[in-house]
Amino acid sequence: MYVNRSTGRTAGRLGAAVAACVALLSAVGCSANAGTGVRTADKPDAEASAAVAARAGGGDKHGGSGASGARPAPSVPEPAVLARAQVHISDGDTVGVGMPISVTFPQPVPAAERKAVESWLRVQTSSGTTGAWSWVRDRNLLDGQRVDFRPSGTYWKPGTKITLRRGSHGVSHFTIGRSLVATVDAKTDMMTIDTDGRTSSIPITAGKPGLDTWKGTMVVMDKQPKVFMDSRTVGMGPNDTYHGYYYWALHLTTSGTYVHQNPHADTAAGHSNVTHGCVGLATTTARGFYNQVMVGDVIKVTGADKDTVASGNGYGDWNLTWKQWLDHSAAGAATTA
Repeated sequence: MYVNRSTGRTAGRLGAAVAACVALLSAVGCSANAGTGVRTADKPDAEASAAVAARAGGGDKHGGSGASGARPAPSVPEPAVLARAQVHISDGDTVGVGMPISVTFPQPVPAAERKAVESWLRVQTSSGTTGAWSWVRDRNLLDGQRVDFRPSGTYWKPGTKITLRRGSHGVSHFTIGRSLVATVDAKTDMMTIDTDGRTSSIPITAGKPGLDTWKGTMVVMDKQPKVFMDSRTVGMGPNDTYHGYYYWALHLTTSGTYVHQNPHADTAAGHSNVTHGCVGLATTTARGFYNQVMVGDVIKVTGADKDTVASGNGYGDWNLTWKQWLDHSAAGAATTA
């Protein structure tokens, strides 16, 4: 079993304690049953009392013409559960274009209360983004314990300034950085990196048959210079064991998928798939890619013989169409400003 002893789903700053974090890795996608702790962004909101009258975006449930108008302040009472809401992005952070706004609760929010919760979780952006909250079934949480906000289009606009108000209980400010989207092709064993329109590519090795890499769109949850990976924690046979440190690790799913340095990639990258589900990079390329990537950047996997990663297995939100996203929203689409 993989145990994340740092921040789990955390997308905040990576301090020395995180860098020294030791993880125990398993076999499926490098690890199964990873933890999903959150970091609380709990800056006291001096603006919160005035924010009752602040504007929130509004619109019809499926993003029609009504989504272009401003929705007035919520007319329903503020839900008490917001007092214990936790946000995964720390105040002042800069994150990649794929990072949704994710809020979790210590216990499930009943379906009848979810529209009120969404209405009081007010998002403002500098780019006038149309987006929506949607209730995500997190791999490690119960239904109703996590709600995410994402734009209707493909990722955030680089440079967007975002403010999230949790009713009267706190405010968070963060920024979307430059765009980086890396596409892994498990058939050609190559990864193409698009950074603000500039492309480059490096060879990779993906999951071998039977231990294939998840396909679909994933978001970097956190990054660590090294993690400890141990197949013995899930009882793998003597012919397929590994245990030791792997370096320059980018965490993609709570089930344990990483992009990381793998000594086997020194010979296999660009030629064959030999990992236990992670994306392996050669020693000569792993550190350079790690240094390019920030939390919230996008890693897409194509050509893999495995299911698409679930929306709640990390931040797989982008694997849902906009209509599917809105199907799990109580308040519907909103235009932020």
